[in-house]
Amino acid sequence: MPPADRTKIARQFIEAIPHSKALGMELEEIGEGRAIISMDYDARLIGDPKTGVIHGGAISALMDTCGGAAVMSHPDAPMGTATIDLRIDYMRSAVPGQRIRAEATCYHVTRAVAFVRASALDDDKTNPIAAATGAFTFERAK
Repeated sequence: MPPADRTKIARQFIEAIPHSKALGMELEEIGEGRAIISMDYDARLIGDPKTGVIHGGAISALMDTCGGAAVMSHPDAPMGTATIDLRIDYMRSAVPGQRIRAEATCYHVTRAVAFVRASALDDDKTNPIAAATGAFTFERAK
């Protein structure tokens, strides 16, 4: 399958996930094992009403979805994927009111597992909110 077709399928898959829609995720870039997905600040996702900081669960969902998108767009053309393991290290709170952007790269695949690194950033693109490493199933065409 040509890279453009893989990218189109991955984009359709990510945009069809109801959870992603509910969180307001938008696919910005995808292709060759790399993805960028962002979401606007949304008061419905606040985890601490006193500070207005977005809940860590919304950030983890963003990073998980972005990691899966990176796997789906890998040049080895997987037919599907699911998260096996995702470790997220939170380094700081996201700044209230700012858009959050996740960037993920699928850096290695085996016969059945893909490995991903990801980061989440807000408008301060030099100081990450969180970093993640993950393993995803890598379902090859039969």
